Amino acid sequence: MGRRPRLGGWRGTGPRAFLLAASFLITLGSFAVLPYMSVLLHQRLGLGLGTVGIVLAVASLVQFSGGVAAGALAARIGSRATMLTALAVRTAGFAAFVPGTTSPVLAVGAVILVSCGAALYLPANKAYLVEGADEADRPRLLSASGAAFNAGIALGPPAAAPFVLGSPTVLFSCVTALFALVGIGHALLPPAAARPVADEARDATGDADQPQRHDDGLPPFAVTVLSVYVFMFFQHYLALYAVPRTSVAYYGAVLTGYACLLVIAQPLLSRWIAALAYRDAMKVGFGSMAAGMAVIAYGGHTGIGAGAALMCVGEVVLFLKNDLEALARSSAAPASVFGRQRLAAGLGAFGSGVVGGQVYAGAEAMGSARGFWLAVCLQALLLPVLLTAVVRRRIRASIPEPGSERPSSQRQRPPRG
Repeated sequence: MGRRPRLGGWRGTGPRAFLLAASFLITLGSFAVLPYMSVLLHQRLGLGLGTVGIVLAVASLVQFSGGVAAGALAARIGSRATMLTALAVRTAGFAAFVPGTTSPVLAVGAVILVSCGAALYLPANKAYLVEGADEADRPRLLSASGAAFNAGIALGPPAAAPFVLGSPTVLFSCVTALFALVGIGHALLPPAAARPVADEARDATGDADQPQRHDDGLPPFAVTVLSVYVFMFFQHYLALYAVPRTSVAYYGAVLTGYACLLVIAQPLLSRWIAALAYRDAMKVGFGSMAAGMAVIAYGGHTGIGAGAALMCVGEVVLFLKNDLEALARSSAAPASVFGRQRLAAGLGAFGSGVVGGQVYAGAEAMGSARGFWLAVCLQALLLPVLLTAVVRRRIRASIPEPGSERPSSQRQRPPRG
């Protein structure tokens, strides 16, 4: 039998090119709405801030933890069918916002539907990109996907700003139509490519059950939890710190510059990140985040801008490396791997949300919000060291001590005859 053609790299990747373009459009449409959700629910529909917080917390939990369900669904019906299901759910959710602009019940239901669709889509999207691709091509594919998503994140909010409160029905109608068209395009995609022959051979011999790279056994799931935990302090609390010390316009410029830097840096650094040992990637990533937090604590326009740039470097290195390492260490289908990674991200974000509010409130009560960023800086330095120490201790405990085995004369001999 002939060798099946591979679809690695960028050769003959029309479906992948479409998927990258669709990733941009999907994020553009989503972030034309989602960043303003608290404003819409509170100011237009009159929900209390406590209720708004609960709705958004539940939506975030669904969006992250639902990645596990996405992996299971993709294993049963395939990544393309899972993406179609996700887009149908998200389209229905945005459509429900049209009458939901006057109904709190419909609006809350729409938020949950959109979150369910997002939970199903991203693991299947990444799985479709890497299925059938050589391992050497995965960093470029995943970094290109991240760049497409971040470009949509950067452009979505300013594109929707003129319509959010004045003409929300027009905004939601346009986003619904966009998702419907993108869904039609997904329906025309071919089934995902088969796994590379080398991967199938590894599975057949059982080698796929073993990690391809050990790096002291650091588990990507735990490192992902820790990466997102540290990063979300920056995501959640920079606005509270930066706006009073600079201006709303400067804060917006920082966010736009951050997104543009992600779009440019991640593809450029993808091969270098892939070549890094996992432990070295952790040093670079968490070190950059710690430095970013310390510089932000310095304050002012320069400190906040430079600190955000350092945080961007940490995100680029850690988030891509975590996904690559999770893929390399698992024999499971890519959609299942990415689903578990989404769950890890959700746990990290949840932990950061629970801890961050208390720490920030305590820092403000002490009269110095800078103390918050220094506390997070220390966490970024110490927690990876503690995780590495715990993993090493468990590895040492699993290795039998010399002389612990019975002498050969006492071992059970096979029966004769």
